[in-house]
Amino acid sequence: MLGLLAAQPLLAAQLIKVGAYHFPPYVNKPESEAPQGLLPDLLTALNNQQSDYQFVLVPTSVTRRFRDLQGARYDLIMFESPTWGWQNTAHETFDLQVQDVEVYVAKAEAGRGQEYFSQFSGKRLALYSGYHYGFAQFNADPEYLAKQFKAVLTYSHDSNLLMVLRERADLTVVTRSYLHRYLLRYPEQRTQMLVSERVDQVYRHQALLRPNAPISAQALRGLLRQLRDGGQLSALYRQYDLTQSRKVARP
Repeated sequence: MLGLLAAQPLLAAQLIKVGAYHFPPYVNKPESEAPQGLLPDLLTALNNQQSDYQFVLVPTSVTRRFRDLQGARYDLIMFESPTWGWQNTAHETFDLQVQDVEVYVAKAEAGRGQEYFSQFSGKRLALYSGYHYGFAQFNADPEYLAKQFKAVLTYSHDSNLLMVLRERADLTVVTRSYLHRYLLRYPEQRTQMLVSERVDQVYRHQALLRPNAPISAQALRGLLRQLRDGGQLSALYRQYDLTQSRKVARP
């Protein structure tokens, strides 16, 4: 009897499935045995601080994530925006109160300045397939992007940056957090890049919960508040070069 009572706290943990697609630096290769990025680190911190919930990563894809949430393959997805194609998928939105921005990157050349980013007419763009970009009114349709912006679509931000540096494309778009970590790996490329002061979009990151998810927005807010009060949340955001817009509100 005592053994059964001792096991009850472990059995009571509610499994929370968190959807993730390749979106560095938030998630890098979620289908791998050891995915890396802010989200896996955050889920580890959430699991370590309490025993009521067990957060697990569930791989999805940038195009499949809508129907996977609708079909309850996972319960919530983090570091998202409702404007990224979610208009026809039922969900509850919770503000994570952390910001990032997307910037344009071109090859640095003599005489080329910020005016290069003022218009895209005649320029070739290297973009990540399935992503929603502000300059395209968040229309991720490949045919539209290819026709309107001469876009080449890939599945690698590194490849897009190299295409620009090798003059196979004129512009690409990446998050500032991703570019920061990329240049830590390849500091010699810093002087070869011209980075825009103009931003394509400001990320005001959200968590999207499916209807009847086993965790409420209020409960998630409380867990994040505990991480904030302990200093772990701010440390994680600083590690990934992100800005916490304001304090996580108390439930």
